[in-house]
Amino acid sequence: MLTLDYHPTGNHFLQIPGPSPVPDRVLRAMSLPTIDHRGPEFGALGLKVLDGIKQIFQTRHPVIIYPTSGTGAWEAALANTLSPGDHVLMYETGQFATLWHKMATRLGLSTEFLGWSGEDAVLPAAPGWRHGIQADRIEQRLRQDREYRIKAVCVVHNETSTGVTSDIAAVRRAIDAAGHPALLMVDSISGLAAADFRHDDWGVDVTISGSQKGLMLPPGISFNALSPRAIDASRQAKLPRAFFSWDEILEMNATGYWPYTPNTNLLYGLSEALDMLLGEGLDNVFARHQRWAAGVRAAVQAWGLPIQCADPEVYSPVLTGVITPEGVDADAVRRLIHQRFDLSLGTGLGKVRGRMFRMGHLGNSNDLTLLAMVAGVEMGLKLSGVKLAQSGIHAAMDYFSAHAAPRALTHAA
Repeated sequence: MLTLDYHPTGNHFLQIPGPSPVPDRVLRAMSLPTIDHRGPEFGALGLKVLDGIKQIFQTRHPVIIYPTSGTGAWEAALANTLSPGDHVLMYETGQFATLWHKMATRLGLSTEFLGWSGEDAVLPAAPGWRHGIQADRIEQRLRQDREYRIKAVCVVHNETSTGVTSDIAAVRRAIDAAGHPALLMVDSISGLAAADFRHDDWGVDVTISGSQKGLMLPPGISFNALSPRAIDASRQAKLPRAFFSWDEILEMNATGYWPYTPNTNLLYGLSEALDMLLGEGLDNVFARHQRWAAGVRAAVQAWGLPIQCADPEVYSPVLTGVITPEGVDADAVRRLIHQRFDLSLGTGLGKVRGRMFRMGHLGNSNDLTLLAMVAGVEMGLKLSGVKLAQSGIHAAMDYFSAHAAPRALTHAA
């Protein structure tokens, strides 16, 4: 049994899809002495991170930074733009879409949950958890809403529970084709800074994200990226809000400050992470994650196990979900791998609990850390009695050696 003073030799392999491994540069930045959050040094820090995070979201408009988890940013997005009883159209792609839907209901909103239309032989209990959003279904539903009762469409960009991305630009085109005024709200908590995301170009009104995924920080910061339409909607919205209210935060942010005590040392870390990501270049960051994902998928395909995402067009660059054979408890496999090899993998959530595990390939990783993950998983699967078609570690090694990372993609820690 593990205890709090259990410290095995070597580094723990944290390969869950967030929190992701934190670079040493970020950890060192966070260790700086805390400064006065009303002093001039903090104002300069605030202005820097507020400008830098806009570049990550690819927006010209304000980004709110909260000292909360992504769940808090979900609530902030809804509470600032909607009123009690407003009807919201949401789309089920996995556990996090489901939890956001649950929150909207608890806030007093009228909710409608669309889902994938089809069957799946591998996961008959959760067919929609293997596919991205069908934008045409959203368009069809909005065309039926001639009285414009639907006030917002809420979707997940990169579904962390499944390893499936969705085409957000297609969702915007569907809303526009229907001629509907609904706001578009997008959860990109696990997608931001790892998968291409364009808040302005894709016509998103509110984007929600968090610090612990592609931004390579510990948990504790979340974001709302805003459009002018969203800010206008907030002036009429009637859902209760105080701490999350955009107006006071936007006013104070103009000079680099917040209307409450901010998480200063996490903002130090954010500043350093922004320097790393913007210095590398977002296109290079996205290509790096795509390459890592392809190498890990090569291993899973060599094993002969199904990938949770059934559509190669929307494979996530952030994580790969692996479905275990019928009768094999995926959580038991995960526990064995953790106990034997000090390697953490993501658990199956909600409808797919026990049927799959998740391999993260994001954050402060490189080819060798991902090969170590693949090796640990392969050993664990064999120890669990899973028959593998061939060696995944050799497939991943072959992929990475045949697809060398350009020098520009080198990820300095």
